[in-house]
Amino acid sequence: MGTLIGLRSPVGATYAAVAAEHGIDVAPAAIDRAFPGVLRQAPPLAFPGLEGDRLLEAERGWWGERIDAVLAAAGGSDAPAPTALHHALFDRFADPSLWRVYPDVPAVLRRWHGAGLRLAVVSNFDRRLQPLLEGLGLADLFATVVVSSSAGAAKPSPQPFRIALESLGLSASQVWHVGDSPEDGAGARAAGVRCLLVRRP
Repeated sequence: MGTLIGLRSPVGATYAAVAAEHGIDVAPAAIDRAFPGVLRQAPPLAFPGLEGDRLLEAERGWWGERIDAVLAAAGGSDAPAPTALHHALFDRFADPSLWRVYPDVPAVLRRWHGAGLRLAVVSNFDRRLQPLLEGLGLADLFATVVVSSSAGAAKPSPQPFRIALESLGLSASQVWHVGDSPEDGAGARAAGVRCLLVRRP
């Protein structure tokens, strides 16, 4: 998110539309103002030792808490939103049609893949990412996809990077990480991996 893919429309537009379907009136612009701060204050999206349905439940619960916080900060409702709204938004952002691949990405990834480089994704996200990459036509380029929720730790922890290195069968000195956030740089350095940061507008 921010390196390979981004949303086609602002978060606020989708949140407001789905919230309206559940009887909550909130302005998209207010959600867009509140969302970054809520994410910055959130605990890591990481659940050590959880798998299967328990992991999915934890992921939904984590996002449900963020949804409640965003709606409260945006003036929508101080009361917790219905669980049905939490699930509807969680499922909505699993839809590849909400996302786009940045125009510069496919050719670069295909060139590297074609040259024999082993590619991986390390993301502070959840299990929805693999199906999203499949739906966006990128999944076949990656040897592994590591998400923080199932890795049990989130960047800037080095743990997700170490999991990716083990899966790739490579040492840290053989790898570059390309990211877009301070967490990318700090996590990569902690794992001994060189990092390049993409600075998108």
